[in-house]
Amino acid sequence: MAVLVVGGAGYIGSHAVRALKRAGRDVVVFDNFEKGHPEAVQGVTVFTGDLRNRADADEVFRRHAIEAVMHFSAYSLVGESMQYPGRYYENNVCGTLNLVSAMHQAGIRYFIFSSTAATYGEPEYVPIDEAHPTKPTNVYGETKLTIERMLDWFDTIYGLKSVRLRYFNAAGADPAADIGELHDPETHVIPIVLQAALGDRDSIAVYGTDYPTPDGTCVRDYIHVNDLADAHIRALDYLEAGNPSDVFNLGNGSGHSVRQIIDIARAVTGRDINVTHAGRRPGDPATLIASSAKAMHVLGWQPKLHDIETIIRTAWAWHSRAAKTWKP
Repeated sequence: MAVLVVGGAGYIGSHAVRALKRAGRDVVVFDNFEKGHPEAVQGVTVFTGDLRNRADADEVFRRHAIEAVMHFSAYSLVGESMQYPGRYYENNVCGTLNLVSAMHQAGIRYFIFSSTAATYGEPEYVPIDEAHPTKPTNVYGETKLTIERMLDWFDTIYGLKSVRLRYFNAAGADPAADIGELHDPETHVIPIVLQAALGDRDSIAVYGTDYPTPDGTCVRDYIHVNDLADAHIRALDYLEAGNPSDVFNLGNGSGHSVRQIIDIARAVTGRDINVTHAGRRPGDPATLIASSAKAMHVLGWQPKLHDIETIIRTAWAWHSRAAKTWKP
């Protein structure tokens, strides 16, 4: 019996695949490779399919003996979601509906869902815990929250048990430096900073320098991708032990500003990084910091690669050594 990792050729999914293999689990990857990378899933059983096609979801369960599903596949660009809302609902919501419907038909009961802190919207307080109101301010966050609510109903009606993991800012790369973060276009601050250090872009733009933070730039909670992967393993163990469906935040519980990230990246890389300044982007909260106390208490999860310099150092090893060998 195997764990199906949907979106397993993507950034977080590929690290979860590696964590599952280290834990002795059999893995099948489901990916359409629209954004995923074949290089990330070498030596793993791969089913090429698209969740928007219900027949593909049914077929993977016919071909493989699956005991649980981890779902990472989604469109996730906030700005794009506000330009093309229908595309995001079709891919994220309709695709997930096809997946869980096929799971129900196949009799598979355990589902680990990659959700997001964007379900909370503008923070009413920090650190943000799971009791914080969920009021998304963009279509991306709304699609993830819609899926969470769908999963509640599939549990109530069919008994499909799920854990929803609300990430804050995923970052870093496996210390082996052979898999990592590569998006096109890239929108995440740490890889953009490192691309500037490599000379792959002229500079990094800092959007807003007048926020009510210590240095005027946005503060975010960065969590290493391997720690996220470990949380998925623990969430699966939690469900298989007979526990109820639940939702958990995943973050380090501390924040770093954009300026701090740039300064640490300069120290890690030993290179200058050109910076430009621009106005605030609409919808960017000043500070987003997680409370992950619930995941620590219930799942026994504890971030191991929590130091921001370590996070940036692992990302730098990936970007400076291996990232250019992958196709964009």
